[in-house]
Amino acid sequence: MRTTSVLSPRRWVIYSLLSLAALFFLLPFYVMLVTAFKTMPEIYSTGILALPSSLNWYAWVHAWSAATIGAASSGIHGYFLNSFILVIPAVVISTAIGAFNGYVLTHWRFRGSNVFFYMLLLGTIIPFQIVLLPMAWVEGRLGIAGTLVPGLMFVHVIYGLAFTTLFFRNYYVGIPHDLVKAARVDGAGFFSIFFRIMLPVSTPIIMVTAIWQFTMIWNNFLFGVVFTQGGQQPVTVAINDLVDTVTSVHMWNVDMAAAIFAALPTLLVYLIAGKYFVRGLTAGAVKG
Repeated sequence: MRTTSVLSPRRWVIYSLLSLAALFFLLPFYVMLVTAFKTMPEIYSTGILALPSSLNWYAWVHAWSAATIGAASSGIHGYFLNSFILVIPAVVISTAIGAFNGYVLTHWRFRGSNVFFYMLLLGTIIPFQIVLLPMAWVEGRLGIAGTLVPGLMFVHVIYGLAFTTLFFRNYYVGIPHDLVKAARVDGAGFFSIFFRIMLPVSTPIIMVTAIWQFTMIWNNFLFGVVFTQGGQQPVTVAINDLVDTVTSVHMWNVDMAAAIFAALPTLLVYLIAGKYFVRGLTAGAVKG
């Protein structure tokens, strides 16, 4: 005999509140999506929540390959590629260095390591604006100012090291020191222990760090607009410069389509790897 489970009043309240919260956070995306499918007359004549009368793909095509951005009329697809060229090496390098830093600070401690770690933690609370002038001076001295790679990549790697080191350090604290000591007794050195013992158990925190860095770098606007120029700019800067210089009319549908294009990579990352992000955090990424 089949029995049907009835939700308790408490669960009804919880699910109702969660549903309302989900609708609240999804509302901006809904507005962006329906606006991107509307024509400009339809946008002005209907409410922002109204569905489009038909699926008009003009804004999507215009944003991707025909919109006017600055002095170029090639859409955001080139700048979209710039962001990938930037984010992939920046994520890999900052994650790798953060893993080494966290490994050293937990299992190869040196005199003053705690002071070094606490000083490094200051980097997690320093606003973007404070590092602009020092970074610009360093890039000028290195001769990489105004470039996407290595210029802007260098900025994101340096700024992200405080976060990646914190994540790996807090994760490696949970790995028993006796395991590392036993490996040393067996003759394993610094790199052998790191690659054969630490990295194989670091998949959760690697996923956390990679997702964090990908999102931070991809969505960053300030560094992109300050440290790059012209065709070297990432997609976030291109969206800001997206205007229709022919009619001098703000194309809201084109803007919304371009914003959705720019948001898709981070959205897909969280949809595909979101569960690994949660697992990594609960496995020790935020333990002190």
